[in-house]
Amino acid sequence: MKPHKTIKGKLLYTSKAPDRKGVERGREHFTITVHQDGRRTLRALCEIDDAPNVMRDVVLTMDKDWVTRDAFVRISVGDETVGSSWFRFEDTFAECEGLMNGKERISERIEYDKPSPLFGAHPIQGDAMHLHMIDRSNGPKVEIYKDFLMSSLDHRGATGPSLVTWKDPLTIEYIGEDKVTVGAGTFDALHFCYGERNSNRPGSNETGEHPPYEAWVSADGEFIMLKASVTGYMMTHYELTELEIIEGD
Repeated sequence: MKPHKTIKGKLLYTSKAPDRKGVERGREHFTITVHQDGRRTLRALCEIDDAPNVMRDVVLTMDKDWVTRDAFVRISVGDETVGSSWFRFEDTFAECEGLMNGKERISERIEYDKPSPLFGAHPIQGDAMHLHMIDRSNGPKVEIYKDFLMSSLDHRGATGPSLVTWKDPLTIEYIGEDKVTVGAGTFDALHFCYGERNSNRPGSNETGEHPPYEAWVSADGEFIMLKASVTGYMMTHYELTELEIIEGD
């Protein structure tokens, strides 16, 4: 007997830059375990080939309300270990215990009135799952979030990992229902955008401003990332190329 559902997938990272259009620049293999009580655990191996190359291992568990409760993040940059950390999220505080550069221990704690609406650990599939928090009952809308927690403020997630707060307001737009075809097949989709969709601002990793980030996720309640595109200085595209769903008994 296997009481849980298992979702396995692969996302291909490609460039949209004019001189590299369609060139593979990384990939993400992920597995999601969905338990009978509604908990779900994401395991993601994220690889960015662009120098200095980034490899990120993430294990992240959400409760039945899709609130992140614990996570582990390990990062290497240029094939050298940057750090590894464990995170815990309770109703009134968050904690992080980590090891930076193989020798520096960190111990962090942030208190709050209620849990962060999301924990950004940088897997693309994680970005899709966080979109569950957007209220879609009355159709297209825009919501603004601030003071949510992340493992790194770097746009590639290539620092830390530590417990940091995103201070600037984040706009998330629900655009509507759609149908998309990707390498893994044709799916009913929900269309969202992180940031201002029609903004021409290029963004910058140095200033922390992220370019507009459009995402299409599965409409089956699992919020699987089907495809996504980031404009501005990043010029990158993500697409689901493999998907396997194994139902529980």
